[in-house]
Amino acid sequence: MLDKQLFRLLGGNKKYIYLAVVAMVLGLIANIAVTACICVAIHLLTQNTEPMQYLWPLVGAAVAMTVRYLATRWAGDVKDILGRKVKKELREKTYNKIVRLGVRSTDDMSMAGLTQVSMEGVEQLDLYYSSYIPQFFFSMIAPFILFFICLPIDARVAWVLLACVPLIPISIIAVSKYAKRIFAKYWGKYTSMGDSFLDSVQGLKELKIFRADARQHDKMNENAEEFRKITMKVLVMQLASTTIMDFVAYGGAGLGIAFAVSSVMNGTLAPIAALFLVLVAAEFFLPLRAFGSAFHVAMNGASAGRKIISLLDTPDPVWGEGELCGNEIVLRDVTFSYDNRRNALTDVTMRFPEGGMTAIVGESGCGKSTVVNMIIGAYRPHKGEVTVGGKRADEVTRESYYRHLAVVSYNTYIFNQTVRENFRLADKDVTEERIWDALEHVNLAAFIRENGGLEKVISEDASNISGGQKQRLALAVNLVADKPIYVFDEATSNIDIESEAIIMKNIKQLSQKKTVIVISHRLANVVPADRIYYMEQGRLVESGDHASLMARKGGYAKLYEAQKALEEGYAKEVFA
Repeated sequence: MLDKQLFRLLGGNKKYIYLAVVAMVLGLIANIAVTACICVAIHLLTQNTEPMQYLWPLVGAAVAMTVRYLATRWAGDVKDILGRKVKKELREKTYNKIVRLGVRSTDDMSMAGLTQVSMEGVEQLDLYYSSYIPQFFFSMIAPFILFFICLPIDARVAWVLLACVPLIPISIIAVSKYAKRIFAKYWGKYTSMGDSFLDSVQGLKELKIFRADARQHDKMNENAEEFRKITMKVLVMQLASTTIMDFVAYGGAGLGIAFAVSSVMNGTLAPIAALFLVLVAAEFFLPLRAFGSAFHVAMNGASAGRKIISLLDTPDPVWGEGELCGNEIVLRDVTFSYDNRRNALTDVTMRFPEGGMTAIVGESGCGKSTVVNMIIGAYRPHKGEVTVGGKRADEVTRESYYRHLAVVSYNTYIFNQTVRENFRLADKDVTEERIWDALEHVNLAAFIRENGGLEKVISEDASNISGGQKQRLALAVNLVADKPIYVFDEATSNIDIESEAIIMKNIKQLSQKKTVIVISHRLANVVPADRIYYMEQGRLVESGDHASLMARKGGYAKLYEAQKALEEGYAKEVFA
């Protein structure tokens, strides 16, 4: 009933759990003291005692009630502090984990799922830590405190009440396995519904164009209905469990009361002592009853927590303490698999010398992007090594590694900020002169001047500029970064011919003084490369410059000729 992994996440905040439990125990003892004072006052009343004799039980009750009030406030304040600290620290841990994972931060989780885990999931864990765990420890301690108080009064009643107490946790354990499955499905459906909603919002334009919005609407309704059903199952389970716990709690209290009354009738127990036992009988079960109610909230929080743990347990990339001192990149006998079943790369050896352009080509799925992931440090090879300047990534610092590396891909992100701020991300001290010079290089200066200048705000997902302009702006930002190594991963994919020509012109210019690596599906773009690596099914098949590869008449030549024939055939059809 207590998840050890989630409990370890508390770290130094465990002290607030113990403080809350101490406050709750103090409140329980104060509450018993109030009950005892009331019983003493009733006993004095039956004995026709002098009025002044009532002073001590009344004072005792007043003090005990004050202590109970203060203890309740203290417990509430400690739980509140615990909840706020847990939320703050878990969000920091989640964010820092994503930052440490770096370029592979969201590979194993959708954006909707990641957002729900870091926001809604943390909120659910707040209740788990601030309500469930303190109540768990308190409910384990409280029955024994009451048992030892009641034992000298009537051992039989004390043992009967204590014996009935475990029936509540037994009933909780009985439904816990079923509850875990239900809550796992609940969180899965919740995340799935979030993914579907995000997809529908992001693809609304396409849905309207294809007149598929009604079909998507029906699909979302189906997801919502599935979520409603699983929610109803959760509520039914909670209601059934609550009913069982109420039956056990009140049945156990009633049994204890019955034994106390029978002891009075047998003359073995004073009526006032029996009254005390009757009043405290329910206290045996109330802590566990409250714990059972918190259990269902905790299961939802635990399901979210396990997703957070899964994220936090993702191995961090290993970095070293050294500094890069060269720009030559070498992949030596690299083997890598994403799923440990099929190799994405097998015994790949490539060399990317300082200066010049090196290209990696091949059909879709041949392993080009996996090579890029190796180079940019997103993944580490299972076999072999990747070195930059003669050093592996795990021998140098992350900062040193990325000071040497710039990446322009088909999905390079442009932030929802001004043009100036996007450039300042690459270099916080960049001057306007350098920004305009970079924009001139990519033929964007005139467009930016006519549309608000450097204070022009780029909207979310760069939707207020064209795809080609977005790619050129991404290139300009990376030009300002002025790194020794540039990786272009399908940087000319899905853009207009003019933008493609501008980007390729800049790539050729960069290759005269930088180490440039180009991954492209369009072989015409890599013809000027100093060396071309041609891949098939995760293996390096051919290497050389364009002329030597064409003369070999191997896979590269066939792919080049096929693309050329397609392009020429398309041009004839268009201009016929």
